[in-house]
Amino acid sequence: MMKVSELPYERYTIEQAREQADAIMRQIADAKSGEDLAQARLAFLKLSESVETAYSLANCRFTLNTRDPFYSAEMDYYDATIPLFTQLQNRYEKAMLDSPQRAAAEGLIPARVFAGFELSQKTFSDAVIDDLAAENALVTKYSRFMGDLLFDFDGEKMPLSVLRGKLEDTDRDVRRRAAEAIGRGLEAHSETFDDIYDSLVKIRTQIAQKLGYENYIPLGYARMGRIDYDAQMVAAFRESVRTQLVPVVAQLKEAIRQTFGWERVMFYDNEINVEGRTPAPVIDTPEIFRQAQQMYDAMRPEIGDFMRRMREAEAFDVEAREGKWGGGYCTTFPLYKQPFILANFNGSASDIDTITHEFGHALAADVAFKADTKSDLPLGMETCECHSMSMEFFCHPFMERFFGARSDAYCVKHTIDALSFIPYGVIVDEFQHRVYEKPDMTPEERKTVYRSLEKTYRPYLSYEGIAYLDQGTRWQYQMHIFESPFYYIDYCLAQCVALGFYALSLHDYEDALARYLQFLRDSGSIGFEELTRRAGLGSPFAPGSLDRIIADCKAILGLA
Repeated sequence: MMKVSELPYERYTIEQAREQADAIMRQIADAKSGEDLAQARLAFLKLSESVETAYSLANCRFTLNTRDPFYSAEMDYYDATIPLFTQLQNRYEKAMLDSPQRAAAEGLIPARVFAGFELSQKTFSDAVIDDLAAENALVTKYSRFMGDLLFDFDGEKMPLSVLRGKLEDTDRDVRRRAAEAIGRGLEAHSETFDDIYDSLVKIRTQIAQKLGYENYIPLGYARMGRIDYDAQMVAAFRESVRTQLVPVVAQLKEAIRQTFGWERVMFYDNEINVEGRTPAPVIDTPEIFRQAQQMYDAMRPEIGDFMRRMREAEAFDVEAREGKWGGGYCTTFPLYKQPFILANFNGSASDIDTITHEFGHALAADVAFKADTKSDLPLGMETCECHSMSMEFFCHPFMERFFGARSDAYCVKHTIDALSFIPYGVIVDEFQHRVYEKPDMTPEERKTVYRSLEKTYRPYLSYEGIAYLDQGTRWQYQMHIFESPFYYIDYCLAQCVALGFYALSLHDYEDALARYLQFLRDSGSIGFEELTRRAGLGSPFAPGSLDRIIADCKAILGLA
């Protein structure tokens, strides 16, 4: 097996892609049957795999070291040319939609593929190629900026990924100082954050208007490939969170406040919700991986086998270091059928959250590779996040391996965190809706909007006295807002599904795990709500869905 570091990288040029795409376009034009059209589809999928693998390798190696001059230059190339690749894809999809053989091919090509093509046509035209390149460059600029950004904590310089781990420290004064250090670090670069985001909002709005939209919101939804739900459904979900879930989380936070004797729950108290020492791994990183291997072996032999293959391929990079992109992700290199996980361990419970969350993504990718699931099947990110967030909960019975005597406390904390995350995720989503509805807002107006949303969805949490953060700037280090607009609500929807799987697993673990694995296999081939129904779970959009989740969580946590 080839290690990820050994995978050969070669720039895939737009000239190569054009030559292959031209041949495929002739193949479509000459198609005499549905079978011919289906063969053209397979040829374009092969082209797409080549492009995606080259881009994914370049981006991966760039995020591992944003200071690497070679891969930084490669990202500059793709920033400029990805819109040209998109142009080729757009023309291919239009030719497939317009082909006289389309009806004959619909028995060979799933209807959802054509639905995805129709939606994709609404996201691109030749008129926006330069704008798309400019948008890509701004996103890369933000990624580089965050990769280089260091914060001063008690005289020590550290990346944000490490500093945020201190927000889980048992010592409240350490947490306070960490929050203040985050605020100082952001404030020192406030103009950069504001300038990059303002430019992104403006360019995205310009792209949307050139494509005939009033603003970026419908384009953002189309870019996310959402064929199963729309902005109105999301708005109704947010309102359910506000009216049904926020009071329950407020009740939980009040109980926690009383337990710890705080005058109020501060932003830096948000990660603290169990008595005693904050649950943190009692083992080092190599042992975390050894114990994770044993956990996945015990879960299912085929899951353990996949984890073993990932480790043999050295398909993890979890060390936090200067110059490394500060988030976490799972990506794939399709030509090699190889997933890869990047994380930034900081010694907190989030290390275990990451090794379980991102592994869920990787496992789903492996299932798709084995089944030869085609990459043009519309697969919403809400479904992808169900894969990862649900795996976190399927790992609960094994937490003693990582947390020792604090394993039960971790499981309680993780459940409370999951439930209380949803209001935060809704803040991020509604903030973006508000921003793109009024793209000419000033930076100060955007901060005012964010402050008001915090008061609406997290009224139990105070930023008072935390310099800069109290101005409504927490969103500035939420990378999705800059890099992947309108993605974040998918975490909220998936959290609802994950909590549903967790409730099922407490009644019958093996049955729930089997349902989850079937969920992985069915993903993409059917819509999101049908996926949840087949799994025996309610759609987060269904009336009463949050009531069920709240009742399940109250039962799990032993609340009245």
